[in-house]
Amino acid sequence: MSISIAIVEDEKNYNNALKKVINYQDDMKVVAQFFDGNEALKNLSDLSPDVVMMDIQLQDMLGIEIIEKLRKGLPQTQFIMCTSFEDDEKVFNSLKAGAMGYLVKGESMDKILSSIRDVYNGGAPMSFSIARKVLSHFERKLPEIKGYDELTEREKEVLELLSQGLLYKEIAYKKFISIDTVKKHVGNIYRKLHVNNKVEAINKFNHFKN
Repeated sequence: MSISIAIVEDEKNYNNALKKVINYQDDMKVVAQFFDGNEALKNLSDLSPDVVMMDIQLQDMLGIEIIEKLRKGLPQTQFIMCTSFEDDEKVFNSLKAGAMGYLVKGESMDKILSSIRDVYNGGAPMSFSIARKVLSHFERKLPEIKGYDELTEREKEVLELLSQGLLYKEIAYKKFISIDTVKKHVGNIYRKLHVNNKVEAINKFNHFKN
């Protein structure tokens, strides 16, 4: 089954270039292109794509706002920010809103394609420069541990495997459960730990262990 992808990008040439390269792959297909935020807001919920490639600075609004408004209604959709902005505030606001990946424009198409596959399988792909920002941020600011005791034993097992870098499909295989069940456990973990993404969840877990 192919990965369904929506592109939200107001630079038409880049939007069309992404579509062309993605549709050339055997395992993925672009189901929609949006060139402004309002159109994306109106139509993404009905489409429920597996992955959304989201520009951060659209002409009519921030891509972060779109994620904030749609995230709860699209629990199975993964958002990758694809942008020329690398400032700390935009990076962390994107991650807080629920983006699972953050790529800087200028990454190779191979990196973009591998990131789509990665996020679909439970990964959190980031450009190297962004990953360094995130790590240094968490080194400075260790979060409080809230909600860990509320996790069930199975949820703790899933969190442990996530922290080891396993993808959703690998956790499903290891625990003899479906990928959808893994996703439900991960959703419960996020809710109980009061986090929005895997990076925050793993950081809380590691802090708890230490």
